Formats: sequence, C-alpha cells, structure tokens
Amino acid sequence: MPNRSSTHEYHAPARSHTARVVEDLGLAIVSGRQPIGSLLPGDGDLIERYGVSRTVLREALKTLSAKGLVQAKAGTGTRVSEQSDWNLFDPNLLIWHARIGFTPAFLSHLAEMRLALEPEAAALAAHRRSDAQAAALVGFVERMGREGNSPHDFVQADLDFHLGVAEAAGNPFFLSISTLIEVALVAMLRISSPAEDVERLRFSISEHLAVAQAIEAKDAETARRTMARVVWQGVSVISSMRP
Repeated sequence: MPNRSSTHEYHAPARSHTARVVEDLGLAIVSGRQPIGSLLPGDGDLIERYGVSRTVLREALKTLSAKGLVQAKAGTGTRVSEQSDWNLFDPNLLIWHARIGFTPAFLSHLAEMRLALEPEAAALAAHRRSDAQAAALVGFVERMGREGNSPHDFVQADLDFHLGVAEAAGNPFFLSISTLIEVALVAMLRISSPAEDVERLRFSISEHLAVAQAIEAKDAETARRTMARVVWQGVSVISSMRP
C-alpha cells in the first residue's frame, strides 16, 4: 500500500513553476476569490504576477481547463467555468476544498459518495482479498485502538484501513478515487473523532473489526452491510451539522 502518512495535511509544496501557478489560481477559483463566470487577468498580468514565462502560463491554464475550472475563448479571454463543469473527483480540487475549509453541504456530499462506494468495495474485498491484505486490515484496526494513540495516529490507522479495503477490492477505479475517500474521512474525523470519546472509540473499533473479519471470512454480504454502518456513522455526524 502506498505511504500516505502526510497526505492528509494538504499542504505539500508545489514542485514546479507550472504547479505553483495552477495551485494559486485553483485555490482562488475554488475559494470564490476568483468568482464563477469572471474573466482571469490577461496573460501579461498573470506573467508579471507569477514571474513565469508565457509557456509556463499556457501550460498552467491548460491544466486548469482539463480540471474543468476555466474555459478559454478567442477574443474574450479565459473565464471561470460553472461549478457543474468542475471535475470534483480531481485530487487537486478535493485537496483545495479541504485547504479552504469545507461547508457542511460539501462534507455531506462527500459522505454520501463514501456511502455509495465503500460498502461495495468491502463486498468485493471479501471476494478478492489476499491473505496478506486480510491480515493487514485486522492490523489497522488494532492500531486504531492502540493505547496511547495520538489523534494523528488514530486518523492514520483509520485512513489506512479504508484505503486497504479499496486496495483489496481489486478494482483500479476504487484506487483512482482514493483521494475522495481520504479527504472525506480525514475531514469528518477532524470535526468529530471517535478517539475523543471512550464509548464512541470502542464502538468504532468494534465495527471496523467486524468489517475486517467479514472480509477475512469472505462473507461479502456482511462486509457490505457492516461497512455501510461504519460510513453511515460519519454521514450522520455531517448531517447533524447542516443548517
């Protein structure tokens, strides 16, 4: 499984001039500082703002266009697209939303996507998991309940469990949307973590262990049903926040 120990901090530095421009403009659009329907500043202004070449700027705008955030039209310039055109599965967009702070409605939508995806991933994992993957899932649950865990340790163990289920499902599409699972789960845990309450922690660990044991036993229906309960706990927390 890939190491994601720092991914949920959401502040990895940009690694190139193009990435820096993409990130700054992307955050401006997602946050609303660059409103939907507005025109971006002209190429000359952006080149001066970021201190980059025209080639770098064009590559950055192409990247933003591929994410559905902007659309360039000859004679009018580059305009911010309607939100319905944005690729919300794009990892950068999810992370940018996390960095600016989720609204309760956006969190609820993320939680509902988890509810639609993760129970089926658990069922598939029960059919396809290797012995090593089944053992790893039990190990992640044990880490969740380890005495002396910090909040970070609990979040990481819980995250590893859910990503481990996605990997054991043996379907590359689940791995492709693992950032959605990661961002949604970490955001929910930051708002209301079971680690803050002994009874909630015990219940969460017992439910996760039931999922792991069902997958280990190759009991797809129990794995599906129990994972739905696990995810629904998070949906309920987010739903209670909505105005």
